Formats: sequence, C-alpha cells, structure tokens
Amino acid sequence: MAAAAAPVANQAQAVLRGRLCDPAFVHSPLRSSPDTNYSKLKYLVDSSVSEACNNSVLLLGPRGCGKGAVLDMVLEDLKKEHPDAISVIRLNGMLHSDDNCATKEIARQLCLEHQLSFSKMASSDDNTDFMIDMLRECGLAHKTVIFVLEEFDLFAQGKQRLLYSLLDAMQTLTSQAVVIGISCRLDADQLLEKRVRSRFSHRKLLFVPSSLDGIQRLMEHLLMLDKDSSLPKNYVTEYNSRLTSIFGNKKFKGILGSLTDADATTSNILRFLFRVVSDMDMESGLLSMECFTHALSCMQRQPKLDSLQDLSILELYILVCMNRLEDKEQNSYNFNSIMKEYRSIQDAYKTSDKYATTVCFRAFEHLLDRELITFADSKGRNVALEYRPVKLLISSRELAQSLELNTTCPAVLQKLLDRERYM
Repeated sequence: MAAAAAPVANQAQAVLRGRLCDPAFVHSPLRSSPDTNYSKLKYLVDSSVSEACNNSVLLLGPRGCGKGAVLDMVLEDLKKEHPDAISVIRLNGMLHSDDNCATKEIARQLCLEHQLSFSKMASSDDNTDFMIDMLRECGLAHKTVIFVLEEFDLFAQGKQRLLYSLLDAMQTLTSQAVVIGISCRLDADQLLEKRVRSRFSHRKLLFVPSSLDGIQRLMEHLLMLDKDSSLPKNYVTEYNSRLTSIFGNKKFKGILGSLTDADATTSNILRFLFRVVSDMDMESGLLSMECFTHALSCMQRQPKLDSLQDLSILELYILVCMNRLEDKEQNSYNFNSIMKEYRSIQDAYKTSDKYATTVCFRAFEHLLDRELITFADSKGRNVALEYRPVKLLISSRELAQSLELNTTCPAVLQKLLDRERYM
C-alpha cells in the first residue's frame, strides 16, 4: 500500500512545488476579477498601445504586496496580444538614479531591442537625443515603448533631468510611450518638481497587503488539487478533504496569525508553503497539521534563541533583571544597576542562587561577547565596564521562549518575567 502510494505522493508534491514556483499561477486569480489592480493596469496600458497615446502611472504600496508580480503579468499578457507593438525598458533607482547612468542604460536597452550598435563613448546629451529620436521613430512605426522605473522615488531626487526629458518627449504627437513607476513610498508623486509634475498624468494604483482571509484563499488556491488532474480521483478527494479540515481548524488560524504577524508578504507565504509541501507524508501523500506547525517553527527560528539555549542560570538572571529594569522604563542602567535589581530579587524570594559580584561580572562579560546585550552608546570607552550603560538585544518574547525551553531554569525566573509581562 505504501509502495503504491509513494509514486502518487511524489507526483502530487511535484505538482504543488511547480505551482509555488510559478508566479503566473500564484497570481492567476487576479485575472478573473475586473476590480483588481491587474485589470486596471492592463486596461490602462492596453488602451495606450491600441489607441497610440502616451500615459504614465505609479504603482504604490509596501514591499512584497505584489506590485512587480502584477506588472510582469500585465506585460507578459500584452506581449502575447501585441507581439510586435511593445518594447520594454527597465530601470532601477538603486542602480540608475544618476541621470547620466540612466540615459546610457536606456540607450543600451533600446539598441539591444532594435538590434542597433551601442556606443559606450556617447555623452549623456547624445544618449538623451538618441532616446528622443527612438521614441519618435517607434511612434511612427506604431510601437509603444514602456518604461518601467523601479524604486521610482529615487529617480525623484536631484534635478530630475531624466524624468523631465522622458515626460517632455512624451508630449509630442509622434511619440508613443508609457512610464510606469514602482515605489513603496505613498507620497512618491509629491517628490516631483513642478515642471515634472505638470507633465505627469497623476494616475496611481494603490497595493495593500492581503487580509487573513485573502491569504487563506491564496493558500487554498495553491494547495488544493484539481479534480480533473492526472492524479487518482480517490486520492484527490481524500487530499482535498483533509486540507479543508485543516483550514477550518482553530489551530491553523493561530498558525496563520503568527506567520502574518512577522511577514504577510506573498513571498514569505510561498516560502512557508514550500516548507509545508516538503514535509508531506510520503507514505499517505497527505498534508497534516504537523506539516504546518513544523514549517512555522522553521520560519520563526532565530539565531538569538539558539544562543539563549545554553546560557547558565546566572546569565538568565542577569537578562531577566535587565528586562525588569526596561519594563520599569529605566532608560539608562549599568552593571551596578543590574546587581542592585538582582540583590532585590534575592531578598524578596530568598532563593539559593546567590553569586559573588565577581562571578556575576564574568557572566555579564560573557553576555556581551555573545552579543545578547550591548552598550547603549559608543561614549565612555575609557570608563570601566561596570559603569557603562547597557541594553538588551533580545525581546521579552524571545526571553520568555528561552525560559520555557530551558529545563534547568528556576521557576522564580519564569514567575518574575510573567509578572512583568502581565502587569
């Protein structure tokens, strides 16, 4: 039975991995709705190509919300519909924010697109004139040049000569071009100079991160198997039934919440699902709740937590004392302040974990070496270590997790930390 199920499981796993690595499949639901940014952007660019007019638009939103993926889908579809009528020039503000570098790159890509020889020795003015001439020639040939400017806000720095030259050239009747800017700054259009802004169309498409329901729908789209696939129908029915029960489980809602709290971008969701699929039970070919739990634990692994696992009890005491001082909003504290807090805990709880100051100082230095704590500023390098202000490099949540996982941790430490967290 297991031997017979293994080939089916391998085939299903290959299908799911192929989906996760195919951006066109990941974002394919966007094509079905007329209200999506995909439909709006495609209509705008398509009308510019078919009606031979100039246009400009900004795609704005936080990183990882799908701006680039939607644009790539639109360009891919339009190239199929208008194979000889579109030419795409791509620039990135992190590489081409300098006007001379940008005009040179535009000239290089235009020469490559139209099989012309490119001169590396041409000046910036020569490249600008060449760009304007090419826009005119493309317009006469009914070919639209699409300029994609990633990190658009970086092009809006300085004198903005590139943007002015590009948008000014688009004002002529013979040119035929579309400028698409991509930026994570919502005020990117406000960075434009008056002369540039007057030539910009002020069209903007806002991209927002997906909601929890939207992310779950994306997961269902990616993980649910098609009934008309080449896989056995009984297997597909059982697989989809198991997955539906997982999606309806409260534990899964918690996993999804923890995942999106840290990073709700599509790329992070895809990495998470790839781990889930990799953990598939190859004997049954089914996904289980353990697959999602294990994938989440792998995604949430942090080097700081690993460093906390082998700390001594005294070092844990010092970290808890520092956390208590920060919870008390004591902005500046040093080793002596920590020792005062440590002694107060000893007096209040009468614990047997009493250490000499010299031993505590060695533990303090060890925490500095492990980079779990650091000095609050670079001043006072000539001051003795016990007098220099310090701060934690770990969060209360990370400290709480390390105490829970540490089997030798005294109960009083957990009690102290819990009290501070819920006060």
